[in-house]
Amino acid sequence: MNTIAEKARKGRDQHGHHENHGHEDRCETRVKVPFNNKEVFVHLGETPVATLKKLAGIPLTEDLDQLIGSKIVALPDDGKVHITGCEIFLHHPKDGGSS
Repeated sequence: MNTIAEKARKGRDQHGHHENHGHEDRCETRVKVPFNNKEVFVHLGETPVATLKKLAGIPLTEDLDQLIGSKIVALPDDGKVHITGCEIFLHHPKDGGSS
């Protein structure tokens, strides 16, 4: 398994939820979401992919993927993501080019 994903999952239970460290954060409107090796505060709810890239300092020319379970799912540049606080994102240069 990818060590980036393993680090991002640290502090989450087997269902992907954050561990309760003796306090409730149910009223929090922002959550920390990992993007590769960087954590960024993001508001809960639906967020455009372009906004996520901007908040994380990811160039719009790069691809953003989401780790869902054990699968990496590509996110379309014009798409949206529903942020709950348990997301893990990865970014990389766009695939393609000529050989």
